[in-house]
Amino acid sequence: MTALLERLLGRLPLGWLQLIHRPPRFAAALAGVAFANILVFMQLGFLGALIESIALPYRAMEADIVIAASDTNTLADSSPLPRQRMYEALAVPGVASATPLYYAKLDWKQPDGTIRTLDVFGVDPERPSLSPLRGNAALDTLKRADHALIDNRTRNAPPGLFAAIDAGQPYTFEAKNRTINIAGTIAIGGGFAADGYLVVSDQTFLRLFQQRAAGAPNYILVRTEAGVPPQRVVAALESVLPADDAAPRTLADTIARDQRFQTTQRPVGMVFGFGIVIGALVGGIIVYQVLSSDVADHIREYATLKAVGYDDSYFLGIIVEEAAILAAFGFVPGLLVALGLYTFVSAQTALPLTMTFARALALCTGTMAMCVLSGFVATRRLARADPAELF
Repeated sequence: MTALLERLLGRLPLGWLQLIHRPPRFAAALAGVAFANILVFMQLGFLGALIESIALPYRAMEADIVIAASDTNTLADSSPLPRQRMYEALAVPGVASATPLYYAKLDWKQPDGTIRTLDVFGVDPERPSLSPLRGNAALDTLKRADHALIDNRTRNAPPGLFAAIDAGQPYTFEAKNRTINIAGTIAIGGGFAADGYLVVSDQTFLRLFQQRAAGAPNYILVRTEAGVPPQRVVAALESVLPADDAAPRTLADTIARDQRFQTTQRPVGMVFGFGIVIGALVGGIIVYQVLSSDVADHIREYATLKAVGYDDSYFLGIIVEEAAILAAFGFVPGLLVALGLYTFVSAQTALPLTMTFARALALCTGTMAMCVLSGFVATRRLARADPAELF
Protein backbone atom coordinates (compact mmCIF):
# COMPACT_ATOMS: atom_id res chain seq x y z
CA MET A 1 0.00 0.00 0.00
CA THR A 2 2.88 2.36 0.81
CA ALA A 3 4.47 1.79 -2.59
CA LEU A 4 1.15 2.34 -4.39
CA LEU A 5 0.50 5.62 -2.58
CA GLU A 6 4.07 6.76 -3.19
CA ARG A 7 3.57 6.16 -6.91
CA LEU A 8 0.21 8.00 -6.92
CA LEU A 9 1.37 10.96 -4.83
CA GLY A 10 4.86 11.29 -6.24
CA ARG A 11 6.27 11.56 -2.72
CA LEU A 12 6.59 9.59 0.48
CA PRO A 13 3.01 9.02 1.79
CA LEU A 14 3.60 10.58 5.20
CA GLY A 15 -0.13 10.67 5.95
CA TRP A 16 -0.50 6.92 5.45
CA LEU A 17 2.63 6.16 7.45
CA GLN A 18 1.46 8.32 10.34
CA LEU A 19 -1.94 6.60 10.40
CA ILE A 20 -0.55 3.06 10.43
CA HIS A 21 2.11 4.02 12.95
CA ARG A 22 -0.56 3.67 15.63
CA PRO A 23 -2.82 0.79 14.56
CA PRO A 24 -5.29 1.06 17.49
CA ARG A 25 -5.97 4.73 16.80
CA PHE A 26 -6.23 4.02 13.07
CA ALA A 27 -8.71 1.20 13.70
CA ALA A 28 -10.78 3.36 16.04
CA ALA A 29 -10.89 6.15 13.47
CA LEU A 30 -12.01 3.76 10.73
CA ALA A 31 -14.69 2.36 13.03
CA GLY A 32 -15.94 5.87 13.72
CA VAL A 33 -16.14 6.77 10.03
CA ALA A 34 -17.82 3.44 9.26
CA PHE A 35 -20.34 4.02 12.05
CA ALA A 36 -21.16 7.48 10.71
CA ASN A 37 -21.63 5.98 7.25
CA ILE A 38 -23.93 3.28 8.60
CA LEU A 39 -25.98 5.87 10.46
CA VAL A 40 -26.38 8.06 7.38
CA PHE A 41 -27.02 5.08 5.12
CA MET A 42 -29.84 3.88 7.37
CA GLN A 43 -31.40 7.34 7.61
CA LEU A 44 -31.18 7.73 3.83
CA GLY A 45 -32.64 4.26 3.43
CA PHE A 46 -35.60 4.98 5.69
CA LEU A 47 -36.18 8.33 3.98
CA GLY A 48 -35.99 6.63 0.59
CA ALA A 49 -38.38 3.90 1.77
CA LEU A 50 -40.81 6.59 2.96
CA ILE A 51 -40.66 8.34 -0.41
CA GLU A 52 -41.04 5.08 -2.34
CA SER A 53 -43.88 3.76 -0.19
CA ILE A 54 -45.79 7.01 -0.71
CA ALA A 55 -45.63 6.47 -4.47
CA LEU A 56 -46.69 2.79 -4.45
CA PRO A 57 -50.49 3.22 -4.24
CA TYR A 58 -50.45 6.05 -6.75
CA ARG A 59 -48.53 3.95 -9.23
CA ALA A 60 -51.22 1.32 -8.90
CA MET A 61 -53.79 3.83 -10.15
CA GLU A 62 -54.61 3.73 -13.83
CA ALA A 63 -54.77 7.49 -14.24
CA ASP A 64 -53.03 10.35 -15.99
CA ILE A 65 -54.77 12.93 -13.78
CA VAL A 66 -56.04 12.69 -10.20
CA ILE A 67 -58.85 14.94 -9.03
CA ALA A 68 -58.91 15.28 -5.25
CA ALA A 69 -60.38 17.64 -2.70
CA SER A 70 -58.65 21.00 -2.71
CA ASP A 71 -57.38 20.50 0.87
CA THR A 72 -55.67 17.19 0.10
CA ASN A 73 -52.00 16.85 1.02
CA THR A 74 -51.58 13.08 1.28
CA LEU A 75 -53.43 9.97 0.14
CA ALA A 76 -54.91 9.41 3.59
CA ASP A 77 -56.25 12.90 4.30
CA SER A 78 -58.35 13.48 1.20
CA SER A 79 -61.85 14.72 1.97
CA PRO A 80 -64.73 13.31 -0.10
CA LEU A 81 -65.67 15.41 -3.12
CA PRO A 82 -68.95 15.51 -5.07
CA ARG A 83 -69.35 12.76 -7.65
CA GLN A 84 -70.71 15.50 -9.92
CA ARG A 85 -67.11 16.54 -10.52
CA MET A 86 -66.60 13.28 -12.42
CA TYR A 87 -69.37 14.13 -14.89
CA GLU A 88 -68.05 17.64 -15.26
CA ALA A 89 -64.60 16.22 -15.99
CA LEU A 90 -66.00 13.87 -18.65
CA ALA A 91 -67.30 16.89 -20.54
CA VAL A 92 -63.82 18.42 -20.83
CA PRO A 93 -62.10 17.95 -24.22
CA GLY A 94 -59.20 15.49 -24.03
CA VAL A 95 -60.69 13.39 -21.22
CA ALA A 96 -61.12 9.75 -22.27
CA SER A 97 -62.54 8.38 -19.03
CA ALA A 98 -63.11 9.25 -15.38
CA THR A 99 -63.78 6.79 -12.57
CA PRO A 100 -64.39 7.31 -8.84
CA LEU A 101 -62.13 5.83 -6.18
CA TYR A 102 -63.16 5.52 -2.54
CA TYR A 103 -60.58 5.41 0.24
CA ALA A 104 -60.66 4.56 3.95
CA LYS A 105 -58.71 2.68 6.63
CA LEU A 106 -59.66 -0.64 8.17
CA ASP A 107 -58.28 -2.65 11.09
CA TRP A 108 -57.61 -6.32 10.32
CA LYS A 109 -57.56 -8.30 13.53
CA GLN A 110 -55.28 -11.33 13.42
CA PRO A 111 -56.08 -14.67 15.11
CA ASP A 112 -53.43 -13.88 17.75
CA GLY A 113 -55.15 -10.59 18.61
CA THR A 114 -52.70 -8.27 16.86
CA ILE A 115 -54.12 -5.67 14.50
CA ARG A 116 -52.90 -4.73 11.03
CA THR A 117 -53.98 -1.46 9.46
CA LEU A 118 -55.13 -1.71 5.85
CA ASP A 119 -55.78 1.07 3.38
CA VAL A 120 -59.05 0.20 1.63
CA PHE A 121 -59.80 1.13 -1.97
CA GLY A 122 -63.36 0.94 -3.23
CA VAL A 123 -63.57 0.55 -7.03
CA ASP A 124 -66.17 -0.11 -9.69
CA PRO A 125 -65.53 -3.77 -10.65
CA GLU A 126 -66.91 -3.09 -14.13
CA ARG A 127 -64.28 -0.39 -14.65
CA PRO A 128 -61.29 -1.35 -12.51
CA SER A 129 -59.10 1.68 -12.07
CA LEU A 130 -56.13 -0.07 -10.42
CA SER A 131 -53.45 -1.76 -12.53
CA PRO A 132 -53.07 -4.80 -10.19
CA LEU A 133 -56.70 -5.67 -11.00
CA ARG A 134 -56.06 -5.99 -14.72
CA GLY A 135 -55.98 -9.66 -15.62
CA ASN A 136 -56.55 -10.71 -12.01
CA ALA A 137 -58.46 -14.00 -12.04
CA ALA A 138 -60.34 -13.03 -8.88
CA LEU A 139 -61.57 -9.67 -10.20
CA ASP A 140 -65.13 -10.90 -10.86
CA THR A 141 -65.48 -11.96 -7.22
CA LEU A 142 -65.49 -8.27 -6.23
CA LYS A 143 -69.00 -8.08 -7.66
CA ARG A 144 -70.17 -10.25 -4.78
CA ALA A 145 -71.06 -8.60 -1.51
CA ASP A 146 -68.31 -8.45 1.12
CA HIS A 147 -65.64 -9.96 -1.13
CA ALA A 148 -62.19 -8.44 -1.33
CA LEU A 149 -58.65 -8.78 -2.68
CA ILE A 150 -55.78 -8.29 -0.23
CA ASP A 151 -52.28 -7.01 -0.78
CA ASN A 152 -49.90 -9.97 -0.65
CA ARG A 153 -47.13 -7.65 0.52
CA THR A 154 -48.97 -6.75 3.72
CA ARG A 155 -46.45 -6.90 6.53
CA ASN A 156 -46.62 -9.31 9.47
CA ALA A 157 -49.42 -11.42 8.02
CA PRO A 158 -49.69 -15.08 9.11
CA PRO A 159 -47.01 -17.17 7.34
CA GLY A 160 -48.26 -18.90 4.22
CA LEU A 161 -51.59 -17.05 4.24
CA PHE A 162 -51.30 -15.41 0.83
CA ALA A 163 -50.01 -18.56 -0.85
CA ALA A 164 -53.00 -20.44 0.57
CA ILE A 165 -55.41 -17.75 -0.68
CA ASP A 166 -53.90 -17.88 -4.17
CA ALA A 167 -54.24 -21.67 -4.07
CA GLY A 168 -58.01 -21.28 -3.58
CA GLN A 169 -58.27 -21.73 0.18
CA PRO A 170 -61.05 -19.47 1.56
CA TYR A 171 -60.14 -16.90 4.19
CA THR A 172 -62.45 -14.59 6.11
CA PHE A 173 -62.16 -12.04 8.88
CA GLU A 174 -64.55 -9.80 10.76
CA ALA A 175 -64.50 -6.03 10.42
CA LYS A 176 -67.12 -3.31 10.83
CA ASN A 177 -69.62 -5.95 11.94
CA ARG A 178 -69.32 -7.73 8.60
CA THR A 179 -67.57 -10.85 7.39
CA ILE A 180 -65.05 -10.06 4.66
CA ASN A 181 -64.25 -12.88 2.26
CA ILE A 182 -60.76 -12.71 0.78
CA ALA A 183 -61.00 -14.11 -2.76
CA GLY A 184 -57.50 -13.39 -4.03
CA THR A 185 -54.42 -11.22 -3.76
CA ILE A 186 -52.88 -8.22 -5.45
CA ALA A 187 -49.40 -6.70 -5.11
CA ILE A 188 -48.93 -3.09 -4.01
CA GLY A 189 -46.83 -2.95 -0.83
CA GLY A 190 -47.23 -1.35 2.58
CA GLY A 191 -45.67 1.80 3.92
CA PHE A 192 -45.29 3.81 7.11
CA ALA A 193 -48.97 4.70 7.47
CA ALA A 194 -50.49 1.29 6.71
CA ASP A 195 -49.42 -2.34 6.66
CA GLY A 196 -51.02 -3.12 3.30
CA TYR A 197 -54.02 -2.63 1.04
CA LEU A 198 -57.48 -4.11 0.61
CA VAL A 199 -59.52 -3.67 -2.57
CA VAL A 200 -63.31 -4.03 -2.53
CA SER A 201 -66.14 -3.00 -4.83
CA ASP A 202 -67.72 0.40 -4.35
CA GLN A 203 -70.87 -1.30 -3.03
CA THR A 204 -68.95 -3.36 -0.46
CA PHE A 205 -67.04 -0.21 0.52
CA LEU A 206 -70.32 1.58 1.27
CA ARG A 207 -71.53 -1.38 3.35
CA LEU A 208 -68.32 -1.36 5.39
CA PHE A 209 -68.25 2.41 5.87
CA GLN A 210 -71.89 3.26 6.27
CA GLN A 211 -71.20 6.90 7.06
CA ARG A 212 -69.90 7.35 3.52
CA ALA A 213 -72.14 8.27 0.58
CA ALA A 214 -72.03 6.90 -2.96
CA GLY A 215 -72.05 10.44 -4.29
CA ALA A 216 -68.83 11.44 -2.48
CA PRO A 217 -65.71 9.53 -3.60
CA ASN A 218 -62.26 10.54 -2.39
CA TYR A 219 -60.65 10.65 -5.81
CA ILE A 220 -61.60 10.78 -9.46
CA LEU A 221 -59.10 9.05 -11.72
CA VAL A 222 -58.94 10.56 -15.19
CA ARG A 223 -57.44 9.07 -18.33
CA THR A 224 -56.64 11.41 -21.19
CA GLU A 225 -57.11 10.69 -24.86
CA ALA A 226 -54.11 9.36 -26.75
CA GLY A 227 -51.66 12.08 -27.66
CA VAL A 228 -53.22 14.72 -25.42
CA PRO A 229 -50.75 16.13 -22.84
CA PRO A 230 -52.15 15.65 -19.31
CA GLN A 231 -50.97 19.13 -18.29
CA ARG A 232 -53.17 20.68 -20.97
CA VAL A 233 -56.17 18.73 -19.69
CA VAL A 234 -55.36 19.79 -16.11
CA ALA A 235 -55.53 23.43 -17.18
CA ALA A 236 -58.91 22.80 -18.84
CA LEU A 237 -60.20 21.02 -15.74
CA GLU A 238 -59.08 23.88 -13.50
CA SER A 239 -61.17 26.27 -15.57
CA VAL A 240 -64.26 24.06 -15.19
CA LEU A 241 -64.09 22.62 -11.67
CA PRO A 242 -64.71 24.79 -8.58
CA ALA A 243 -61.37 25.59 -6.99
CA ASP A 244 -62.81 25.55 -3.49
CA ASP A 245 -63.57 21.81 -3.48
CA ALA A 246 -61.67 20.10 -6.33
CA ALA A 247 -58.03 20.19 -7.42
CA PRO A 248 -56.94 18.35 -10.59
CA ARG A 249 -53.26 17.42 -10.85
CA THR A 250 -51.23 15.10 -13.03
CA LEU A 251 -50.37 11.79 -11.42
CA ALA A 252 -46.71 12.79 -11.21
CA ASP A 253 -47.59 16.09 -9.52
CA THR A 254 -49.89 14.29 -7.08
CA ILE A 255 -47.10 11.91 -6.07
CA ALA A 256 -44.54 14.72 -5.75
CA ARG A 257 -46.92 16.82 -3.64
CA ASP A 258 -47.58 13.94 -1.24
CA GLN A 259 -43.88 13.10 -0.97
CA ARG A 260 -42.91 16.72 -0.40
CA PHE A 261 -45.52 17.20 2.30
CA GLN A 262 -44.64 14.04 4.20
CA THR A 263 -40.89 14.61 4.08
CA THR A 264 -41.00 18.29 5.06
CA GLN A 265 -44.17 18.69 7.14
CA ARG A 266 -44.70 15.36 8.86
CA PRO A 267 -42.49 14.38 11.84
CA VAL A 268 -41.30 11.07 10.38
CA GLY A 269 -39.75 12.71 7.32
CA MET A 270 -38.14 15.46 9.38
CA VAL A 271 -36.69 12.94 11.84
CA PHE A 272 -34.94 11.05 9.04
CA GLY A 273 -33.62 14.36 7.67
CA PHE A 274 -32.17 15.32 11.05
CA GLY A 275 -30.69 11.83 11.35
CA ILE A 276 -28.71 12.39 8.16
CA VAL A 277 -27.34 15.68 9.48
CA ILE A 278 -26.42 14.17 12.86
CA GLY A 279 -24.67 11.23 11.19
CA ALA A 280 -22.56 13.60 9.10
CA LEU A 281 -21.69 15.64 12.20
CA VAL A 282 -20.67 12.50 14.10
CA GLY A 283 -18.36 11.44 11.31
CA GLY A 284 -16.90 14.89 10.93
CA ILE A 285 -16.18 15.24 14.65
CA ILE A 286 -14.52 11.82 14.81
CA VAL A 287 -12.25 12.54 11.84
CA TYR A 288 -11.43 16.00 13.19
CA GLN A 289 -10.43 14.56 16.56
CA VAL A 290 -8.16 11.98 14.91
CA LEU A 291 -6.49 14.48 12.61
CA SER A 292 -6.22 17.16 15.29
CA SER A 293 -4.54 14.67 17.63
CA ASP A 294 -2.16 13.67 14.86
CA VAL A 295 -1.23 17.29 14.23
CA ALA A 296 -0.67 17.83 17.97
CA ASP A 297 1.50 14.70 18.22
CA HIS A 298 3.73 15.80 15.32
CA ILE A 299 3.67 19.54 15.78
CA ARG A 300 7.41 19.73 16.52
CA GLU A 301 8.30 17.69 13.44
CA TYR A 302 6.03 19.85 11.31
CA ALA A 303 7.57 22.98 12.83
CA THR A 304 11.03 21.74 11.93
CA LEU A 305 9.95 21.20 8.34
CA LYS A 306 8.44 24.69 8.29
CA ALA A 307 11.73 26.08 9.57
CA VAL A 308 13.68 24.53 6.68
CA GLY A 309 11.32 25.95 4.06
CA TYR A 310 8.24 23.74 3.62
CA ASP A 311 5.11 25.83 3.24
CA ASP A 312 1.66 25.27 4.68
CA SER A 313 0.33 23.67 1.48
CA TYR A 314 2.73 20.74 1.98
CA PHE A 315 1.36 20.01 5.44
CA LEU A 316 -2.18 20.52 4.27
CA GLY A 317 -1.53 17.87 1.62
CA ILE A 318 -0.42 15.41 4.32
CA ILE A 319 -3.53 16.00 6.43
CA VAL A 320 -5.84 15.82 3.42
CA GLU A 321 -4.11 12.58 2.48
CA GLU A 322 -4.94 11.18 5.91
CA ALA A 323 -8.52 12.41 5.63
CA ALA A 324 -8.96 10.79 2.21
CA ILE A 325 -7.57 7.49 3.49
CA LEU A 326 -9.93 7.52 6.46
CA ALA A 327 -12.86 8.29 4.15
CA ALA A 328 -12.02 5.51 1.68
CA PHE A 329 -11.17 2.83 4.23
CA GLY A 330 -14.10 3.73 6.48
CA PHE A 331 -16.67 3.85 3.67
CA VAL A 332 -16.26 0.25 2.52
CA PRO A 333 -17.14 -1.50 5.81
CA GLY A 334 -19.93 1.02 6.36
CA LEU A 335 -21.40 0.16 2.96
CA LEU A 336 -21.17 -3.60 3.56
CA VAL A 337 -22.82 -3.40 6.98
CA ALA A 338 -25.54 -1.10 5.61
CA LEU A 339 -26.30 -3.58 2.81
CA GLY A 340 -26.80 -6.31 5.40
CA LEU A 341 -29.01 -4.08 7.54
CA TYR A 342 -31.07 -3.06 4.49
CA THR A 343 -31.76 -6.71 3.71
CA PHE A 344 -32.66 -7.53 7.30
CA VAL A 345 -34.91 -4.51 7.88
CA SER A 346 -36.66 -4.94 4.53
CA ALA A 347 -37.38 -8.60 5.30
CA GLN A 348 -38.75 -7.74 8.74
CA THR A 349 -40.83 -4.71 7.83
CA ALA A 350 -41.65 -5.18 4.11
CA LEU A 351 -40.55 -1.59 3.52
CA PRO A 352 -39.03 -0.81 0.09
CA LEU A 353 -35.55 -0.41 1.55
CA THR A 354 -32.99 -0.80 -1.24
CA MET A 355 -29.45 0.38 -1.84
CA THR A 356 -29.09 2.37 -5.03
CA PHE A 357 -25.87 3.16 -6.85
CA ALA A 358 -26.70 6.88 -6.76
CA ARG A 359 -27.13 6.76 -2.97
CA ALA A 360 -23.86 4.90 -2.45
CA LEU A 361 -21.99 7.27 -4.77
CA ALA A 362 -23.50 10.33 -3.11
CA LEU A 363 -22.57 9.15 0.36
CA CYS A 364 -19.06 8.18 -0.78
CA THR A 365 -18.60 11.68 -2.16
CA GLY A 366 -20.11 13.19 0.97
CA THR A 367 -17.85 11.12 3.22
CA MET A 368 -14.78 12.25 1.30
CA ALA A 369 -15.88 15.88 1.49
CA MET A 370 -16.65 15.58 5.21
CA CYS A 371 -13.23 14.09 5.96
CA VAL A 372 -11.33 16.59 3.81
CA LEU A 373 -13.20 19.49 5.44
CA SER A 374 -12.28 18.10 8.85
CA GLY A 375 -8.69 17.93 7.65
CA PHE A 376 -8.73 21.61 6.67
CA VAL A 377 -10.06 22.54 10.10
CA ALA A 378 -7.47 20.38 11.85
CA THR A 379 -4.57 22.18 10.13
CA ARG A 380 -5.46 25.59 11.57
CA ARG A 381 -3.22 25.07 14.58
CA LEU A 382 -0.34 24.06 12.34
CA ALA A 383 -0.78 27.15 10.15
CA ARG A 384 -0.50 29.35 13.25
CA ALA A 385 2.50 27.49 14.64
CA ASP A 386 5.76 29.45 14.92
CA PRO A 387 8.85 27.20 14.82
CA ALA A 388 10.80 29.63 17.01
CA GLU A 389 8.25 29.29 19.81
CA LEU A 390 8.28 25.48 19.80
CA PHE A 391 11.96 24.98 20.54
